[in-house]
Amino acid sequence: MIGSCLRLRADGIDLFVRLTPNARREGFSGLVDGAEGAVHLAAHVRAVPEKGKANDALIALVAGALGTPRTAVSLVSGATARLKTLRVAGDPNRLAGAVAALAART
Repeated sequence: MIGSCLRLRADGIDLFVRLTPNARREGFSGLVDGAEGAVHLAAHVRAVPEKGKANDALIALVAGALGTPRTAVSLVSGATARLKTLRVAGDPNRLAGAVAALAART
């Protein structure tokens, strides 16, 4: 199931995330099923969803959790939506393993 929340690319991964801004705590809470069988990694940030603050906090959260620099994580789609696609540059197999470990510990 972890494979369905990400897509391997030659230069990294695309990570599908469901973001909850304005949360009490920051972190991840496992995988959630979405529409049409899509699976997303559930993320929570304290930042408010205005002027890109929640998106910036999400990028920082993902970068820290995957052990990559912030500059390696970019928002591909969903700037104003809860469902987002992040592109993470790096070794795709290492990143996929890190996402799997992250989803398993939540």
